[in-house]
Amino acid sequence: MVNSLSLIDAASLGDLKVYLGRAARVDGGAAVRLIGGMGVLAAYTASLTPKGLLDSTPTVLGLRTFALSHPEPFDVVVAIRPLLDRLAQASVMSNASEGNVEVPLPPVEGGVAWAGVSPPRGGWVATGRIDPRVLEDAAREGIAEVAAGVPADPGEHLVHRVRSEVWGRDLPVSVGETDDPALRIPAGAAFCAVSLGFVKLDDPVSVFVSGGWSRLSMKRGHVLVRR
Repeated sequence: MVNSLSLIDAASLGDLKVYLGRAARVDGGAAVRLIGGMGVLAAYTASLTPKGLLDSTPTVLGLRTFALSHPEPFDVVVAIRPLLDRLAQASVMSNASEGNVEVPLPPVEGGVAWAGVSPPRGGWVATGRIDPRVLEDAAREGIAEVAAGVPADPGEHLVHRVRSEVWGRDLPVSVGETDDPALRIPAGAAFCAVSLGFVKLDDPVSVFVSGGWSRLSMKRGHVLVRR
C-alpha cells in the first residue's frame, strides 16, 4: 500500500494545497479520493452528493491531476484537513530542497459513499461548449439564493434541501441535440467549477459525455456530473 505521495516539485505541491483548501471550504468535513498510476495523480473532491437512495440531488465532483514521480498504482480516500496539514509541513521542507516532494498520507477514510462511484476513465464524447460567464452568473445567483433560503440556525436536513433545490436546476444552456440526461447540466456544476477556481473568462468550457456522466473541462480542472 502506498503511504505517501511523491509529487514532482514544490509547484505541484502548492497547486494541490490550493485545490484542496478550496474543496474544504465547500464542505468542511470533506474527503478526497486519490487515484495514482503511470506517474499521474487524480484528486477527486465532492461539491454536491445525494443523501440516500431516494435523494435526486446530482453527484458533482471536482477533479485535478498532478504529476507523480513514481508509477505505482493506488486508490485511497483520506480526509482533506489532515492532508492539508501534511502538505503544509512538506511545503516547509521543500523550501530547503529541489526536486521531488514526499507527502505522507493520513489514515484512510471509510464510509465515504460518493467515493464508491467511479466516473468513466475513457469513452468521453465531445458535445459542445459553454461560455464561462454562464457558470460565473449561475454560481453567483445560486450562492445568493442559498444564503437567502437558509435561516440563521438551520438543521443539516434543511441546508441540504435548499442546496439540492438550487444546485439541482438545469443551467440555461444546450450542449447537444438529444434528450440524454447527461446533457442536462445542473447549476451545481457551475458552483463546483467557480468554488474550486477552475473558471477563467477567456477559457471556454468544453462538455463531454460518457455513459450517464457529463464532464466540464477547463484548463484549470474538470467537473464531473451524474444525475
